[in-house]
Amino acid sequence: MIAVTLASASVSRAAILRGAGVVFDVAAAGVDEAAVKADALSRGADALSIAASLAELKAMAVPRGRTALVIGADQTLELDGLLFDKPGSAIEARSHLERLRGRTHALHAAVAVARDSQIIWQSADTARLTMRAFSDLFLDDYLARLGAAATSTVGAYRLEGEGAQLFERIEGDYFSILGLPLLGLLEVLRREGALAR
Repeated sequence: MIAVTLASASVSRAAILRGAGVVFDVAAAGVDEAAVKADALSRGADALSIAASLAELKAMAVPRGRTALVIGADQTLELDGLLFDKPGSAIEARSHLERLRGRTHALHAAVAVARDSQIIWQSADTARLTMRAFSDLFLDDYLARLGAAATSTVGAYRLEGEGAQLFERIEGDYFSILGLPLLGLLEVLRREGALAR
């Protein structure tokens, strides 16, 4: 089988791949995401293309030989044309959730696969999520239970857990929402010999 590397420190992305039966190693890409986003925004790039660019950069940042595949992935959250960054504190996480409350936002997820420093496949997907108008009391309790994990995702929620209670409607692929458009990726891994056909 062809070796696979996930160029991401994301626990969620690793769990998705592991759950799908993919054998891989992890190597953090070391891409300066803030600088890439700032440059892209200054050139008028949209949130989906920024996620796609970051996924490609991450896949290319981890050098491997011809017999290895490197997976890069990224996700951006957009509300009314504004991009959100991961909250740096519990206070910022609360602010994110207050701004998203009762509104629909877009999550753009992108994935790219590189072999021998060449992108051989890429894909991007957008999901739309509508948060319910939850109370401040619910928000306080939710953040207290989530703890530091609230700062680990751009939206300050974990849909695969208790964060599901924040939403009234979700339109889009579940895996894309978690940050890794999976089904197309699995097909590429099969095609390239990293998974059995």
